[in-house]
Amino acid sequence: MLKEKVESLLNKALEERPSLFLIDFTVGGDNTIKVVLDGDKGVSLQDCMDVSRAIEHNLDREEEDFSLEVASAGAASPMRLPRQFTKNIGRQLKVRTNGQELEGTLVDASENSITLEWKAREPKPTGKGKVTVQKREQIAFSDIQEAKVILKF
Repeated sequence: MLKEKVESLLNKALEERPSLFLIDFTVGGDNTIKVVLDGDKGVSLQDCMDVSRAIEHNLDREEEDFSLEVASAGAASPMRLPRQFTKNIGRQLKVRTNGQELEGTLVDASENSITLEWKAREPKPTGKGKVTVQKREQIAFSDIQEAKVILKF
């Protein structure tokens, strides 16, 4: 019952903030509620506080004891939803699929796939030496095992 009530409150809070979207939501056996959010323009501390209040202020601790954690998806967290890929177009990604691991710039994201571009050194078609070529690959979401933004400092 607690999960359904929290889910309803969470959905209402997210409807009021269309730039935010849900990444993960769990309610543990000890009534530990964990919500992980992401946003089209990132997630601020204020966003987390607002969603937390929208849930907490509408639950009665006298009725059921709980703990609540509302957090943003970490910068190094794997991406799970197409909407996360869309917001990261232009950034460097590391993508692991069933048969390979690719690093490249995310140039496109649709509902079904992403497109990566990168430069690679390959042998010249004729003669000795190597030449730099531009590579491009479209990867279906169903083939992605893990995808992360590569953070550069």
